[in-house]
Amino acid sequence: MLLDTPFGPVECGVSGARTTVLVLHGSPGGIDSAQIMARFLPRDRFRVITVSRPGYLGTPLGANRTIDDEADRHAALLDTLDVSSAGVLSWSGGGPVGFQFAARHPGRVHGLVAIAPVATRMDVPQPGLAERVLFATPLGEWAVSALGAVGARQIVAGAVGSEGTLDADLVKARVEAIMADDDKRRFVLDITRTAGRGGKRKAGWDNDCAQFAAIEELDFAGITAPTMIVAGTHDSEIPFAECERAASAIPGAALVALDHGTHLDFYTYPDSAAVQAKAIEVLVGSAAR
Repeated sequence: MLLDTPFGPVECGVSGARTTVLVLHGSPGGIDSAQIMARFLPRDRFRVITVSRPGYLGTPLGANRTIDDEADRHAALLDTLDVSSAGVLSWSGGGPVGFQFAARHPGRVHGLVAIAPVATRMDVPQPGLAERVLFATPLGEWAVSALGAVGARQIVAGAVGSEGTLDADLVKARVEAIMADDDKRRFVLDITRTAGRGGKRKAGWDNDCAQFAAIEELDFAGITAPTMIVAGTHDSEIPFAECERAASAIPGAALVALDHGTHLDFYTYPDSAAVQAKAIEVLVGSAAR
């Protein structure tokens, strides 16, 4: 559904009951990737709000395009839904707005989990020709979807290899473990289908790249909610050291370091269920008291 807020419309979905969690997808993405991110949240414990961030799928980019503008738009969405506070689950490119939302609206966030978050200024490298064809054209997106139907192992191997800096033996072992686990295999195949940078995701992707390059300083000191940052030591997208610095700057934040973990490993790590259980407790946060 598309809900109007004073800061612009937001495409969102709501499911489940009890403690509210707002899910902020990465870059690129959309409400479809947010729904995939949120599968681990039990709907008998959580009322899950998934959104398309500005410029993605059904949420127009609008004139107010900064990270702070987006944080205020999500606060306005909670007002529209009559939600007083929420846990916030962010991943990668959703990290900056998750941090700023928690800092700008501290009374609205009772727990924050940031998975491999962008935590400082980032210049996103321009993709090569093959990557542009695969993820920024309708033909490429069709090809990725079709390959997922008949070449699951190739998709998983490509994702593990590109999202981390593991050696060949570790890549092979991780691929075998993912292929043997229905939930992990499904996660990789499904999230890959939401990674397009063209079409209805292009405006959001382009704006995210511009906003990440313009980051001067995120307000880590202003975050008062219980916070957990999950970071892989071998993430090829987000340097582990940046997550360490963010965790040290947020009062009381916990850093969960995944040894030889990649950008995907909150969901695909061998012990991901234990990490997700910790995240669930943080997302419940002060709402349980």
